[in-house]
Amino acid sequence: MEKIHLLIIDPQRDFCDTDGALAVPGADQDMVRLAGMIRRIEDKLWDIHCTLDTHHLFDISHPIFWVDMNRNHPAPFTIISRADVENGTWRTTNPQYQQYVLTYVSRLETNNRYPLCIWPPHCLIGSKGHNVVPVLADALMKWEENQVGMADYVTKGSNYKTEHYSAVQADVPDPSDPSTMLNNRLITTLEEADTILLAGEALSHCLRFTVEDIADTFDESHIRKMVLLADCASSVAGFEQQGEDFVNGMTARGMRISSSVDYQP
Repeated sequence: MEKIHLLIIDPQRDFCDTDGALAVPGADQDMVRLAGMIRRIEDKLWDIHCTLDTHHLFDISHPIFWVDMNRNHPAPFTIISRADVENGTWRTTNPQYQQYVLTYVSRLETNNRYPLCIWPPHCLIGSKGHNVVPVLADALMKWEENQVGMADYVTKGSNYKTEHYSAVQADVPDPSDPSTMLNNRLITTLEEADTILLAGEALSHCLRFTVEDIADTFDESHIRKMVLLADCASSVAGFEQQGEDFVNGMTARGMRISSSVDYQP
């Protein structure tokens, strides 16, 4: 039997419900289509991996972590640069982290990741928004029931001192926290697959960095196993170009494109 693995990135209510804290346009229907495909080919899916963005309210990318000179928190989508920290435009709410954040934003400038972006608080631990969107959760549970298996849930983002777009490593890994370091277990598991179906949110951010990190760790020959389900992933509003750049860059490296309807095992 062909080993088909499905990798779903952050299919959570805060991203995939139209009223979610960080709703991605089109993500609700992405998940409907993905759930339909899982039901259609469920007996052909060797394994399913599902990542979960998992945050505290106090998080380096949430407004509460930062204040300006008037003690105002930054608005969502504010970009905080090294210069902003050095000149005091933005400083930490808790002064004990001030030296740390200067080092942090400096490292972001040299590791080819996004600059520090402030997001609306989302996927908070214990909140409704952290849950998998119901239509997909039902399909995953049905797959577990029918195949007598377990979906592999991978959490990321609970270390409040670093961003964690990628499911396989934080933007700035914390050596004292193994959850922020390279997830060799997941990468090794995917290397053993014959086909890796890719879906989830957002195409411009977490899906992008997860796939790029996996590809950079893989032998290049493994990238041909990757199949992006293009109708099951969307970009954050305003970041559509980043999503397009990701798709163009990865297809040039060998990633294939299909849709949930057209894909046939």
